[in-house]
Amino acid sequence: MKAVFGIDFGTTNSALSIYHDGRVEVVDIDETSGNAALMRSVLYFNEDDEIFTGQDAINQYVGDGATGRFMQSIKNFLPNRSFEGTEVFGKKYGIDDLVAIILRRIKAKGEAYLGAPVDSVVLGRPVVFSEDAEKDALAQNRLEKAARKAGFRHIHFQFEPVAAALAYEETLPAGAEKLVFIGDFGGGTSDFTVIRVKGGDFGRADRRADVLSIGGVYTAGDKFDSQIMWEKVAKYFGRGVRYKGMGKDELFDIPHSIIYTLCQWHRIPLLRARKTREQIRLIKNAATDRQALENLEHLISDNYGFFLFQCIEKAKCELSQQDAALVRFQERGLVIEEGITREEFETINRDNLARISGCIDEVISKSGVSSDQIDTVFLTGGTSRIPMIRRLFEDRFGPDKLEHRNAFTSVVHGLGASVPLFYQGR
Repeated sequence: MKAVFGIDFGTTNSALSIYHDGRVEVVDIDETSGNAALMRSVLYFNEDDEIFTGQDAINQYVGDGATGRFMQSIKNFLPNRSFEGTEVFGKKYGIDDLVAIILRRIKAKGEAYLGAPVDSVVLGRPVVFSEDAEKDALAQNRLEKAARKAGFRHIHFQFEPVAAALAYEETLPAGAEKLVFIGDFGGGTSDFTVIRVKGGDFGRADRRADVLSIGGVYTAGDKFDSQIMWEKVAKYFGRGVRYKGMGKDELFDIPHSIIYTLCQWHRIPLLRARKTREQIRLIKNAATDRQALENLEHLISDNYGFFLFQCIEKAKCELSQQDAALVRFQERGLVIEEGITREEFETINRDNLARISGCIDEVISKSGVSSDQIDTVFLTGGTSRIPMIRRLFEDRFGPDKLEHRNAFTSVVHGLGASVPLFYQGR
């Protein structure tokens, strides 16, 4: 069989595996990153028509003083009908063009490693890009189109939690069989499956009968960051500020759409629209807190939303290890030092947790087996390390059944392990 790639194009990070010579190998794709196996799923366009990806994009963006166009969480736009693309320095890019740039960079890295071209790929996809079936299909079609533009001719999709299960399966001794609940927590979605796994050489078998149930919810790591932004940080940029209507003494709240967009890091660039910026300017001139609106204008014009959310994400990660953390950020005279406790974090994310919890219960129910019959719970993805997430599984299955390993590469390894399921005989 010719070499085939497995690509995990993620909301936050992307990764590559290669299936060749009957084995799977996870390959480094970003030597400048802290973890070379992961490439940040970001793009940076500078004013000289150069395009950068991964850590290079972040470094160039910082080095240029944030003067170009920076894009992140592009995967989240795939099911969005209203977002067909964007214009960057006078050139139009469709959503598939943007994704293709990242996939092309990953493909080139893998081909350089192998020393040969590769035109076949297994792409990971969440169980739900969107809970709307038409939007879900749109997202997969766009991702497939992007893969073709990146140079792939043969393309198959594998559900990300099933891929994680196949990676776990490879750790089992020959002949061992287990009933496993898989929890795959990404930046945009949380996906789950109940699946039978078997140690040994089962790679070429049709595994559909082994998947007892599958499900997902559009709530994951980015939602937790957004909730911290909403509750703790958005007040520095206008949340809660009121303004007088033109020719009226009555006070109005700032439009919810502006603050809602502000609190989703991948949507902040949408605030750059001329109509929105003019609306903010008019509100600022009649606002009860003019400084907060100026902060918002600076965030938009200086394009520092990415760095602000990095500080928020850092505090969130610290809360997995300690009882309190501080969101620290400084820019243009604005100094933010906002404390948050683990208890506060869990309280403000109560609804997000409930959606994830409900999906877990639904997947267990659809599987036709009880929690007691599950042998192992395998969790992957950075969000799986959050204490309140772990407790969801400990309460249902008991702490002894939980396993965490290779939090960021289990899915991509499993995509490589999926290759024989799709490419037998090639």
